[in-house]
Amino acid sequence: MRLLLAAPHSGAGKTTVSLALLLALRARGLRVQPFKVGPDYLDPTHLEKAAGRKPYNLDGFFLDETGLLALFRHGARGADFALIEGVMGLFDGKDPRGEVGSTAQVARLLKAPVALVVDAKGMAGSIAPLAQGFRDFHPGVRVVGVFANRVGSERHAEILKEALKAVGLPLLGWLPQDPALELPERHLGLVLAGEVAPPLEALRRAFRVDLEEVLRLAATAPPLPEAGPFLPPKRPPRARVAYAWDRAFAFYYPEALELLEALGAELVPFSPLEDETLPKAHALLLGGGYPELFAERLSANLALREAIRRFPGPIVAECGGYMYLSQGLWVGERFFPMVGLVPGEARMAERPVLGYREVEALRDSPVARKGQAFKGHEFHYARLPASPSPAWRRLGGEEVEGYTDGRVLASFVHLYLPARLEGAERLLALASRGGVLS
Repeated sequence: MRLLLAAPHSGAGKTTVSLALLLALRARGLRVQPFKVGPDYLDPTHLEKAAGRKPYNLDGFFLDETGLLALFRHGARGADFALIEGVMGLFDGKDPRGEVGSTAQVARLLKAPVALVVDAKGMAGSIAPLAQGFRDFHPGVRVVGVFANRVGSERHAEILKEALKAVGLPLLGWLPQDPALELPERHLGLVLAGEVAPPLEALRRAFRVDLEEVLRLAATAPPLPEAGPFLPPKRPPRARVAYAWDRAFAFYYPEALELLEALGAELVPFSPLEDETLPKAHALLLGGGYPELFAERLSANLALREAIRRFPGPIVAECGGYMYLSQGLWVGERFFPMVGLVPGEARMAERPVLGYREVEALRDSPVARKGQAFKGHEFHYARLPASPSPAWRRLGGEEVEGYTDGRVLASFVHLYLPARLEGAERLLALASRGGVLS
């Protein structure tokens, strides 16, 4: 069984309803596997809290149909029910029609029934034409029902239900308008589940759902085509890879970490906030996160900054990790020295840089040979000055970005390594032979 939750627009309550539905399905005794459409690191932390299982990202820009089906099957192993939370609005994606990188694309590829999550505050009968329009817009996207968020009362819910009945769509469930059910946001997205506990108990009590109808509709999903394994055959351990993992750095695609393990990596977490020494390792990963929120503590950890400066093996730093490797980070008018392995000082800006990226390597690095292309995603408020040794050129333009000296790769682009296995293979090969490029 599978069901995809979408919405007309961002902020309608997809994550909130997803959490409530995950809890209801688990209370029914079902093993539920959550997925998140798009390159999102934040919502999955909340989905994992509710589901008790690690979510996976499904993205039609990163992966072709075969790869996406393989990842879906990989993630859904052993589950009774797959719940897929969409991204932005149902037809919002890389292009204006939502053909690529959208929730609609994933719904089509997975042949998943879609339930529309509607913010019903201030809405009554208008919910019907809204839902009808989404249902009828694309023949390959099957909208089968509606969840209403921020409902004013039981009577309000009845009005919404009657209105939807007129266009042949059921109201599958609803949540009341209650600030206690809302998740705080930061930078156009939710805060991490580790920073604030999602209101699971309040959602469990408040959610009104026709679970029998949800299960019936999820069971109408047709069988999917066969797909090969998502990961390559497991290889013997050959390199220890230490990766930053704490409140400041936590942005990694789980399937990318699993890929490294399949290729022979022994993954070892460490905390730039808490640890004064690095674990024994052949390579370092510094993922994205919020170093600007912990700049003082990161800067004060002189021992670990020095240990990273002296680390002899390959280092890959993305976004927040790039900022951490810089000469320092400005937060307002305060300057905090950082590791100092890459040139430039990071400053926070008011407007974000965001979007999908296809980039070409300008020179050899720990994951790419010169001329190789990779897919990734950017979303950051920080800025760093132009590098004297940029790592990437954006395909289709002349814009360059990041830094590499062959051993260190630092960039604002979050690479999606499962889309090009050679990158992960190159990193581990380099680590296993002591960081020597060839």
